[in-house]
Amino acid sequence: MSHLDIDVVDFLLITIYPVIGLFIAETISRKLKIPSWLKLITQGIISVAFAIAYITVITAHWLTSIVLFALAITLFYQARRAKTHPNKSVY
Repeated sequence: MSHLDIDVVDFLLITIYPVIGLFIAETISRKLKIPSWLKLITQGIISVAFAIAYITVITAHWLTSIVLFALAITLFYQARRAKTHPNKSVY
C-alpha cells in the first residue's frame, strides 16, 4: 500500500479496530443484560465514530468510512425495529 504511506499490517489493524469496538459493546451488553435496541444504537454510534475518525484523523480511508456509515445506518434501522417490534427482532 505504498501509495497511501501505510503498511499492510497497519491497514489490517485499521479494519480490525471497529470490529473490536463492536465486539466489546456486544460483550458488555450481554453481561449487563442491556436491551438489544440500546446495544444496536451504541454499535451504530461506534461505527459512525470510527468512520469520522478514518476520514479526518487518520490517512484518508474513505472506502472504509463508507462501509462503516452503511453499517451504522443498518444498525440504527435494526435498533428502531427492535424497539418498536421486539418480537420480530433477532438481535
